[in-house]
Amino acid sequence: MTHPRDDNDLGAFLRSRRERTQPSEAGLPAGNGTRRTPGLRREEVATLAGVSIDYYTRLERGRERRPSAAVLDALARVFRLDEPERQHLRALAAHAVGAAVQRSAPVTCVRETARQLLDAVRPSPAAVISRVNDLLAANPAGLALFHGLADWPEGERNLTRFLFLHPGARTLWVDWECIAVGHVAHLHAMAGQYPGAKDIAALVDDLLAVSPDFARIWDRYDVKPRATGEKRYQHPLVGRMRLGYESLPLVGTDGQRFIVYVAEPGTPDHDAMVLLDLLASPAVQSLRPVRATASPRPMSARPPAPPTSENRRGDLANQERTPPATQPQAVSDTAPIETDMSTSSIICSGTFPAARLTNCGSTAPNRM
Repeated sequence: MTHPRDDNDLGAFLRSRRERTQPSEAGLPAGNGTRRTPGLRREEVATLAGVSIDYYTRLERGRERRPSAAVLDALARVFRLDEPERQHLRALAAHAVGAAVQRSAPVTCVRETARQLLDAVRPSPAAVISRVNDLLAANPAGLALFHGLADWPEGERNLTRFLFLHPGARTLWVDWECIAVGHVAHLHAMAGQYPGAKDIAALVDDLLAVSPDFARIWDRYDVKPRATGEKRYQHPLVGRMRLGYESLPLVGTDGQRFIVYVAEPGTPDHDAMVLLDLLASPAVQSLRPVRATASPRPMSARPPAPPTSENRRGDLANQERTPPATQPQAVSDTAPIETDMSTSSIICSGTFPAARLTNCGSTAPNRM
C-alpha cells in the first residue's frame, strides 16, 4: 500500500505505472505464456527507457534518487504519461533529491471577492474548497447540494470525508465510483505538489485507516485531478439532475478552488437547480416551524403545598361554576404555516445573503 509520507513516493509511482502498462501498449509482443506479473517487467521498462536493469530496479526500490531529466522523459514515454502525470513525476523526483519543501500551513481564510462571487452566481451552487477539499465557504445551494453535510460541524465539513464516510453519499452521486476516483487523484496530485504537508497526510492517514474503498482507490495512484465535467445527482430534495461544473484555482491561496455548478436554462436540470437554491435560501429556511419548549421552573420557586380536604371541596365547587378553559393547540412540525410570503415572491426578490461558513483565521478542520 502506498502512503503519502513514504520515503519512496517516486518508486511507488513508477511501480504503479509499470503494472498498469500492457506490453502491447509499449510496442512489445504479448507472448503465448501467462505473465506472472501485471503490466511490464522491470527489464522491459529498462530496455525501452535505455537504462540498465540494475539502475531501473534501484530507482524503483528507492536506492537511486537522482534520475536525470532525460531518464524521467524516457520513462514518461514508456508509460505514456500525460502532462499532469509528467508534472507529478518531476515533482516526486525533485522531492527525492531533497529539494526545498514549503511546509507552511494552508490558507483557510476566504477572500471577500470570492464570497461576493458566491452571491453573484446564484442560483448556481458554488463553493470555495481547500487543497484537501475542506468546504471553506458556499452559497445556500452550494451547501445544500451535498445533502447531509450541513449536519456536520462547520470546521469538519470535508467533501472527501463526506464522500467516503457519510451513509447518504453513495446514493447522492449516481456515479459514485467515478467521483471517488477523482477525489483521490486530486489528493495524490496535492501530495506531489506539497510533499510533507501535514493537512494532506493527516486526511489520507485517517481515510486509509477507516475506509477500504479509499485504500483501494489510493493504491491505483491516479494523479489526474478533474477541473471540469459533469456530475449526476439523485438529490433527496429535488430528485435527479445533471450539472456541469468548473473548478477554478484561486491564485495565492495554497490550493483553494472556486467550484461552480451549472445547467442549461430551460431544462429539467436547471429547474431542479433553481428549486434547490430556493429551498436552501435563508428566506425559506426561516419559514420552518419552531417547536415551543416549556421554560424550566426557577430554582428558587417553592413547590405548591399539598391540598387539604376543604381545599378539594372548594376546588370541585369552583370547577362546576367555571367553564373549562380553552386548551392551546399543539404545534406540529407538519402543520401548514400561514404567511403572506408566496413562493413566487421569494423567487423574484433575489436578495438572499450567501451562507458564511468560516471566518478568516479559522483553524484547520478536526479529524472526524
